Amino acid sequence: MADLKLTVERRNELAALLDDEQRLRVEYPKVAEYLDMAPQLRGTGDDSADAAFDLRFVHYVTGGAAHSTNPYWDIVAPSIFEYQGRQVVNGGRPDGSPRLAYAQMILQATYAYAIPSPGTVEWMSQFCADRPIVEMGAGRAYWAAQLATAGLVVEAYDSEPPNKVENVSFPSVAGQEDVWHHVGNLEEFSNRVADPTDYVLFLCWPPGWGSTMASQALGEFERLGGERLVFIGEPQGGKTGDDAFFDALSTAWTLESQDEQYVSWWNLCDVTQGWARK
Repeated sequence: MADLKLTVERRNELAALLDDEQRLRVEYPKVAEYLDMAPQLRGTGDDSADAAFDLRFVHYVTGGAAHSTNPYWDIVAPSIFEYQGRQVVNGGRPDGSPRLAYAQMILQATYAYAIPSPGTVEWMSQFCADRPIVEMGAGRAYWAAQLATAGLVVEAYDSEPPNKVENVSFPSVAGQEDVWHHVGNLEEFSNRVADPTDYVLFLCWPPGWGSTMASQALGEFERLGGERLVFIGEPQGGKTGDDAFFDALSTAWTLESQDEQYVSWWNLCDVTQGWARK
């Protein structure tokens, strides 16, 4: 991928912002935190690549939707390498780096846990065909925004919409979008009147660690006669989903498709799968 090209105007904007430390901390506190911490952490070993990543980070995080419809992707894409048959953001190092891990933590809270590459968005478009998508546990609905931009009909719901209530995974932070697409709460989901068998259920990184959110969402979808599911997350025993969810998949669902070009962070083992009801 070509180096980031900025207009003279944009370079001047960024220079003025970075020269005013107080303004940076007030308007973009997470960018300020990253710039404070990054130099203290080991990078990829390629100083020019690290500097280019930092420039993309600052440009796209402070620029928001005005400079990209998919800033998350534009930040990480040049840092993707193939490793053991997977496409991963590792900066060219099999074990990544502490500096990249720190950026990962900020970017996941800013946008989404999973990376919506254009290829995966296209894969979802093909799997879902003309069916609308309902995303549960949508967080900031960054994925929903990418799918909608690609022309899909998407509804996003969360028990804690970040623009309405406190969400510890996606906190409200100055200089960042609370949501990228409308996010309804669970009451709004309960009141929807569309035929449940007509939509694709989308679960992107449903919480693990004892949470039953994934199995409850799938169980309700099954009860209503739902037939197609897109799951993005780690396999059973990982950081997403609960045992009951994976047991239900193995019992009542068939794995129909998997995005073999899905892009992940090097330190995760998440996958993108399309399931159909048996």
